[in-house]
Amino acid sequence: MMTRAPYRSPRGPAAVAALLALAAVGCSEAAEVVDDAKDGARKAARQRSVFSLDVGDCYNPNGKAEGEAYLVEVVPCEEAHQGEVVGEFAVEGGPKHPGDEKIVGIADERCAAEAQRYAPDTWALPAGVGLSHYTPTRESWATGDRAVSCTYTVEKGTFKGSLNTAKSFEPDQLTFLKGSNAVYETLWAHQPVTDDVEGALKDYKAQAEAVAAALGTHVEDLGGIDGTEVGKLRATLTKAAGQWEKAANAPDADAFYLAYDQAFTLIDPGETVAARKELGLATTVPAEDAGVWAS
Repeated sequence: MMTRAPYRSPRGPAAVAALLALAAVGCSEAAEVVDDAKDGARKAARQRSVFSLDVGDCYNPNGKAEGEAYLVEVVPCEEAHQGEVVGEFAVEGGPKHPGDEKIVGIADERCAAEAQRYAPDTWALPAGVGLSHYTPTRESWATGDRAVSCTYTVEKGTFKGSLNTAKSFEPDQLTFLKGSNAVYETLWAHQPVTDDVEGALKDYKAQAEAVAAALGTHVEDLGGIDGTEVGKLRATLTKAAGQWEKAANAPDADAFYLAYDQAFTLIDPGETVAARKELGLATTVPAEDAGVWAS
């Protein structure tokens, strides 16, 4: 979340304190103090309001990555950093704040699409990188703020280099990634909030219907890509689509369970590795995905 805050100048009391510190130490310690002062001045000079973030900016949050943010430290992407802005858009709405839950829901959906345009192959992202966003607060909304900044960030550690890889892919690679990403996004976007399948059978069947549709589009698009392994994957996903359709149309919970178990197994990300290798894409299944299908 973000709130409006004035830009803080690197000059003033902090600079004076650094000068006083230099006078208080011996020559042997002066160089170290100077280096510390330079680092502090550089960091201060890099402070930017979250309102001024642009797509492609690499940055370090001031304080915790979650919660309300005022300023961030914008750094060259070649340096170690914790976040990168991968997209932005404006939320539509009148003078009344629509509520945090609604804005976050919009941001979750829109930022996923923005991030894929910026870095299409999520398997190639550095370990620990996840999608996040800065959204307007009630206070900033009242001042006319409608901007959402979509970011990839790490909770622990840092990463180097820009994640902007959109122009590095061939058409067939992008076609594959678009369809594959859509399948898994649909799966999790429609995941019921309860694990009581029988009690929420209607919701689980709705999920199955949505996944079947996403798979149908993906399978159709794969038909235009040459390659032995891509052809094998297409056959597997065709079977998967059939099982998801069975789950969506299951007359009762037992029939749903039988179809769902096979349907879920057939979209194991590990099944896509050979096709990815054939297409020259990343082939290491993200740990979080591997964990889900391993269980």
